[in-house]
Amino acid sequence: MAKTFKIDGMDVSAADDQTILQVARERGIFIPTLCFLEGLSFVGACRLCIVEIEGNPTPVAACATYPQEGMEVYTNTERLQGYRRLILEMLFAEGNHVCAVCVVNGHCELQWLAEKLGMTYNTLDYLNRPKQVDASHYRFAVDHNRCVLCTRCVRVCDEIEGAHIWDVMGRGIDCKVITELNQPWGESVNCTSCGKCINVCPTGALFKKSKAVAEMEKDTHFLRYFSTIRAGGD
Repeated sequence: MAKTFKIDGMDVSAADDQTILQVARERGIFIPTLCFLEGLSFVGACRLCIVEIEGNPTPVAACATYPQEGMEVYTNTERLQGYRRLILEMLFAEGNHVCAVCVVNGHCELQWLAEKLGMTYNTLDYLNRPKQVDASHYRFAVDHNRCVLCTRCVRVCDEIEGAHIWDVMGRGIDCKVITELNQPWGESVNCTSCGKCINVCPTGALFKKSKAVAEMEKDTHFLRYFSTIRAGGD
């Protein structure tokens, strides 16, 4: 049964299986996201899509929250702008996102969000903690310095490709994506080399070895096709 609620003062309705984010996007309301990708499951990992709900003391992730009848949602308050800016700053400070030497410069979702949300400088100290680069795969490589732990690679490999070679290991600052129980990617016996993980990665963390600076473009159009098949649609 459809639910009626408000987004930024606008009366909207949502089906039972629609999240706040999906309803907002249907109506052209911008809510920033990094971990969300249509066709994959929701995890609410990046928290950039947080919104405020009238009467709720804390913001919630729009990608993983289903609206309730009569709910009032606010998507771009001054408080939310501050939170989102801080989240972006922490992502940039924790990793190495020097765009001038990145294969996806100009095609990076993190870079685009920083520009969109007006982040022209960082108020936080950079950790400058070097992380591993695994280039053992014959076609692809993973640079953990550029990973934002969105887990898109984990989900697409599990839910779409069905191989599930990617996973997450560790906690806090030591958390990272891994292949085959933390074995080098090139030693994986289950990787199909399909490249889906490369295409869904929002940054330059996963890339093709043949690409140089600013040459790598991501293509996620396959998700709509494969997710429809998985759901048994036409």
